[in-house]
Amino acid sequence: MENKDIEFLDNYELSLTEELLRVCTSLGMLDGTLLSSEDIDGKWKEFAPEYMSEAVPNLDSFPEAAIGWAGYIGMAVAKWWDIDWGKHHSEKYTALHGPRGFDDMDDHIVQDILGLGTGSTEAGVISRTLLACTQHAVSRIRHEGIERQTSMAFHIFARTTRAMFRIGAAIQLKKDGYRFQKVRLAPAAGKKKPLS
Repeated sequence: MENKDIEFLDNYELSLTEELLRVCTSLGMLDGTLLSSEDIDGKWKEFAPEYMSEAVPNLDSFPEAAIGWAGYIGMAVAKWWDIDWGKHHSEKYTALHGPRGFDDMDDHIVQDILGLGTGSTEAGVISRTLLACTQHAVSRIRHEGIERQTSMAFHIFARTTRAMFRIGAAIQLKKDGYRFQKVRLAPAAGKKKPLS
């Protein structure tokens, strides 16, 4: 892949992530900040190949699932990270599957990993938020006008799902009470102030 293509994909992913962040902030699910962790992001690198092998065949028939399930995976990984990363850091991708595998991954994650009733108000809010993000992402992909079934189309899809994963993780981190805070560091003990 040429440098200009990588630069295009980097810019696409950054701007899509910012757009999804605005969508979630407008819905009250985020506060304009993308909460993240290297541990969580690293799990996407591990899960992405298996996810892509299941999601790509569903892209034409079920684009909302193919893209949106990545957001649910982000929420699941963030929940594992919050609960006990020492125990959950080695979870396998198949732990995200529901009884019907990929098809009901969303319900399995909501119910069995996040601990919410599938018909609960909170589950409904999550579903509507991730659907709004997914619809925005699908619209953005179409707007790019990339020729279908090309290498670039695959890379756009991969970058879109990573953005969705990161948004899902940020939503869960916020739900679990995490937030960025500015920290003012005091001068190190024993250091003298510079003379003026």
